[in-house]
Amino acid sequence: MAVMPAVVVGANVEGKPNFMTAAWASVACMDPPMVSVAINKSRHTERGIEENKTFSLNIPAAKDVITTDFCGLVSGKKEDKSDLFDVLYGKLGNAPMIGSFPVNIECELFLTADLGSHNLHVGKIVDVHADEDCLTNGILDTAKVDPIVYSNANYYRLGESIGSSYSIGKGLKRP
Repeated sequence: MAVMPAVVVGANVEGKPNFMTAAWASVACMDPPMVSVAINKSRHTERGIEENKTFSLNIPAAKDVITTDFCGLVSGKKEDKSDLFDVLYGKLGNAPMIGSFPVNIECELFLTADLGSHNLHVGKIVDVHADEDCLTNGILDTAKVDPIVYSNANYYRLGESIGSSYSIGKGLKRP
């Protein structure tokens, strides 16, 4: 089973903020910066993304695991989940974000790919909102964010840093 970040996707549906949990999210492109998320076509949030052509990826901290899981258990078709959060809007004005989460990524829909049971939405990043408490020298500090990781139907915390990418491998001694 894959190890993936747990995110809460935000989208307005019929003018109301709606949130759902997803684990199939990733960086899609560096230039221009884009992210992607795969969402089952039957989900209420799917309707909002198609309706407004915007969405947000909200990165919860480990302390948010209960509300994060709840957003994956309960459909916005049946229950308004927006009262669980401090909802805020940024530059786009219609991509709801969760103010209490350490990181929020505001996205304009770039493309949608029909993959069968799921649509893969690629969003062009319009803005990133990060809690000042999660920065070290102006850079996002993963340990301070304390993100939730999903794997094999369980949630985990990240561990310690074990090396710097694009540099630790330079010390490899080959026979």
